[in-house]
Amino acid sequence: MDKQQQLEIAQKLRMNVVGTGSALKPSSLPSVQREERIIPSSFGGTRVLVYKPDNALSAPLPVYVNMHGGGFIFGNADMDDVWCKVIADRASCAVVNVDYRLAPEHKFPIAVHECYEVVKWLHDHPEQFSINPEKIAVGGHSAGGNLAAAVCLLNRQRDNELPIVYQIIDYAPLDLDTDPALKPTFEEAIPVEFARTFNSLYLEAMEDARNPLASPIFAESLHGLPEALVITAERDSLAAEGEKYAERLKQAGLRVMYKQYKGVAHGFTHYGDLVIAEEAWHLMSDKLREAFAMS
Repeated sequence: MDKQQQLEIAQKLRMNVVGTGSALKPSSLPSVQREERIIPSSFGGTRVLVYKPDNALSAPLPVYVNMHGGGFIFGNADMDDVWCKVIADRASCAVVNVDYRLAPEHKFPIAVHECYEVVKWLHDHPEQFSINPEKIAVGGHSAGGNLAAAVCLLNRQRDNELPIVYQIIDYAPLDLDTDPALKPTFEEAIPVEFARTFNSLYLEAMEDARNPLASPIFAESLHGLPEALVITAERDSLAAEGEKYAERLKQAGLRVMYKQYKGVAHGFTHYGDLVIAEEAWHLMSDKLREAFAMS
């Protein structure tokens, strides 16, 4: 299909975002400082939402860079707004929530490089948000988890120029090459045609699907990457590749916590059972706090 057809499909999907029910909100919303900023980048500037706990000390804070989901083609940083507040408060860190550019207007690898540039800018300009440039973590949800893993792989390609101490990969698509029809299937899973559409709109050419920055599962080696929390949902067609990636990280000698939430579907941290969702967000926060304390 041509670019105009791709744009029309993306617009339809953006108007009819896949999801069930209303987005979840924390049972208790902490009081945090929040501001919107534009971070300079080679893509013309990137919008970010920045959060800091109200009880932050004067010392520079560790920073967690969050990347939202949406199949690479829809969504924005505001989707994770309330939960970034929870992370900032519970992990005692700054959170920078990235509004990266979407496909098909901006295809792979633009989002990967844009997110990387945000992390690098934070490292190079720590005084802007009073952060500790030696304590950086990245993470994301669904497509954002893919981007977080890719940022870590890109950083290793660049000789680990950024001190990324932790990565969170939350029910992410890590294999864009395998036909979604060949992945495990569940009634609640992302429909095969939707998954195929997401991949085709994100990638310029299908041969890109085996590039590790698009499909981290195809990285030849995972040595030298940050420690990780990998979360999957039992009723998700992406769970198997998430588990496989976590196992490969462990085989590379990294400390990895793998957690599969039973009986839930893709996107469970945003839609579904609040108790289970909150448990997952608290786990992310606690592992970040632990990683920052150890680094």
